[in-house]
Amino acid sequence: MKTIVLGGGVIGVATAFYLRQQGCDVTVIEREPDVALSTSFGNAGVIAPGYVTPWAAPGMPAKILKYLFKPASPLIFRPTFDPAQWRWIARWLRECDLERFRVNKQRMQRIAYYSRECLHEFRGCYPFDYGRSQGYLQLFRSEYDVELAQPALAVLRDAGIAHREVSAAQCVEIEPGLRWARQMPLSGLYLPDDEAGDCARFTRELRVICERSGVRFRFDTRVSSLDVRGGTVRAVKIESERGSETLQADAVVVALGVDSAALLAPLGVKVPLYPVKGYSATLPVTDDEKAPLAALMDESLKTAITRFGNNLRVAGTAELGNRQTTLREQALQTLMKVLSDWFPRAANPTSAHFWVGRRPMTPDGAPLLGPSGVDNLWLNLGHGSTGWAMSMGSGRVVADLITQRKPEIDLDGLTLARYRK
Repeated sequence: MKTIVLGGGVIGVATAFYLRQQGCDVTVIEREPDVALSTSFGNAGVIAPGYVTPWAAPGMPAKILKYLFKPASPLIFRPTFDPAQWRWIARWLRECDLERFRVNKQRMQRIAYYSRECLHEFRGCYPFDYGRSQGYLQLFRSEYDVELAQPALAVLRDAGIAHREVSAAQCVEIEPGLRWARQMPLSGLYLPDDEAGDCARFTRELRVICERSGVRFRFDTRVSSLDVRGGTVRAVKIESERGSETLQADAVVVALGVDSAALLAPLGVKVPLYPVKGYSATLPVTDDEKAPLAALMDESLKTAITRFGNNLRVAGTAELGNRQTTLREQALQTLMKVLSDWFPRAANPTSAHFWVGRRPMTPDGAPLLGPSGVDNLWLNLGHGSTGWAMSMGSGRVVADLITQRKPEIDLDGLTLARYRK
């Protein structure tokens, strides 16, 4: 079966891997000169199925208002005249209901836990280093943070997910580098089974494995349109240095992140995606003793600090309202404040390399996997800030569907059908 995967981020490359595993002829189309150079490049790197949480959560609208005019803020809202922004916000507000939150979080955890199983199985066959660490510690600065975390804690308890509510002193036992913090956390939440790793590094290694097995990658290539006749996708039209080409296909997977919506709209396939920008800073560790061992999350400022070998990644901030990948000083200051508060002697701030990416967010948080409504056209998109945590499972699910195998997990609430009801 001739399959074309559109998108060379971790989602697209994972899909290509599993399609090739199942005997498909696979070509990946990517506009950048290599894999994982867009949203997959500078993310926090956290694989935390127990933590994956919809942005639409009880208390979030009030939290946005609280931080709207503060200099250090996990949220930046830029109202625009774009109708798509306000449609997305209206849907998002409906999903902030407690019961909707529980449903959405459970859906996200279903695919995230399956994805981690797939990753561990893959790692057993293809062991390589991608800066992996074990354990995930959430830090609470105030009682307000603890209060907002209660719905998520209830879901963890109900699902029987391993976690420990820990004191400030226990936080320091888990992460000894916190002894040099400018302040002590009020308390924390530790998820021992969660992990982290460098997503871009992993994706590059996965590309090599894919190429060895026969997957073709077309870089510096843009998708101009999809050729659909009789309700079935027949080919992909592309533009590259070679000029315009038409590539015939038996199946096409759209894994283009936020750019997926514009490609699908002319076909009548409406996906409620909106770009929520995220930022990160990467710095070399200068004092190993005073640096974190694994991954942490500042719950107040929604910023993660992750250790990748000799480097630190500080990632966070959700900016809604600007589609351009331009760095905003306010967001960068928030990242550096979080690092300075918790690990002030771990790295030199002047060495920070900053990055911004557009997260493809759905209003309810869960991704869109599987059929698009157009025959032979498949979706693997809308993972928001948790694409790395859901990548291997999402790729395997979509590959199973294309090759007419029964997916190993229930896909209820993880397909486009939930928006057509």
